Amino acid sequence: MSAKETKPLHWSEEKEQTRSYLPLKILLILFKIFPSTLLRAIAYPVSFFYFIFSVRARTSAVEYQKQFINFTQGKIFTKPHAFRQILAFSLTLIEKTEGWAGKVTLKNVEFQNDDIKLLIQQLDEGKGALLICSHLGNAELLRSLANYNRTGVSHPISVSSVIDISTTQNFNRMLKEINPESMMNIISSNDIGPETIIQLSQEIDHGGLVVIAGDRTSANTRNRYLNQKFLGKTAQFAYGVYFLTALLNVPTYFVFALRKKPTGLFPRYTMYVHKSAVNFTCSRKERENRIEKLCKEFTEKLEKYCILYPFQWYNFYNFWALPEKNSKVRK
Repeated sequence: MSAKETKPLHWSEEKEQTRSYLPLKILLILFKIFPSTLLRAIAYPVSFFYFIFSVRARTSAVEYQKQFINFTQGKIFTKPHAFRQILAFSLTLIEKTEGWAGKVTLKNVEFQNDDIKLLIQQLDEGKGALLICSHLGNAELLRSLANYNRTGVSHPISVSSVIDISTTQNFNRMLKEINPESMMNIISSNDIGPETIIQLSQEIDHGGLVVIAGDRTSANTRNRYLNQKFLGKTAQFAYGVYFLTALLNVPTYFVFALRKKPTGLFPRYTMYVHKSAVNFTCSRKERENRIEKLCKEFTEKLEKYCILYPFQWYNFYNFWALPEKNSKVRK
C-alpha cells in the first residue's frame, strides 16, 4: 500500500454524515411547516451542496457506478452520475420522514404480480415471516406503512427491525420525534443472542414480521462473511443474517421498495416481494450449504433490481473492499 493510499474503512467505521443533529432538526421543522413537494424541490440545491463538499459520498457513488457500467457494458449509462444518486438518496430521506409521519399510503405503492399475495394471505392467517431487505431503495417503507396499519392485511401487523442503531443515531432521534412508536420494535444487531432469537421467533409465531438487511457485514463480526459475486465482482455479505434465518427456520421473503423515478418531485414506489425457495428443515451439516444458497438467492435478486434501479443504491462506502488477511472467509 502506497503512502497516498488509505485502508478502506468498514461501513460501520464511517461516521454518520450529519454528525450534528442540527441539520436534521431543521429538516424536521421544515417538514412540519412546508408541504413535502416543496421540501423535495429544496433537496435539489441541498444535494448539490452535499455533492460538492462530501468527498466520501461522491467517491463512493462514482466507484459503484463505474463497477455498474463495467458489468452492464455501458448498456444503461456510460458515464458516472454521482449527483443523481446523491439526489435520489436525499429524496428518499424525505420520504422516510413522510412514512413515519403517516403521510404515505398504499396509493403511493404499486405492487407486482409476485409473492405479495402469498405474504398477505399468510399474515391474514396469523402466520408471521422474516423479510430480508437491502440498502437499495427505501428499506423502511413497509415498516412505516405497517405502523399505521397500511399493509393490505386485514389486521394490524407487528414489525420488528434488526439494525445497527449505533451508526444512525441522529436519524433515529429524528424519527423518534416524529413518531415515538418508530423505535419501539428496534433490535440492535450488535446484541443478538439466544434470548433475542427466542424473542424474534415468538414475534413471528404470533403473526408478526421481522425485518433485517442482507447487504452489509456486521460491525462486531466482520470476520464472518459470505463471498458472493455482485455486479461482476466478489463482495462480502453478512453471514450472521443468513445464519439467523437458518435458526428461525420460518418463511423468508426478499422485499425491495424502489422509486419509479429516482429523482421526480412526485414519488411513486414499486414494491417487489419474493419468497425464498430455501428452507432449513435439514441436518446441521446441510444447513451451511443452504445458508450459502439463501445468500446467493438474495444477491441475485439484489443485482436484478440494482440493474433496473441503478441510482437508488445507498451503500455509500467501498462495497467491494477486500477483507483483512487474517479474516475468516466462509465459502
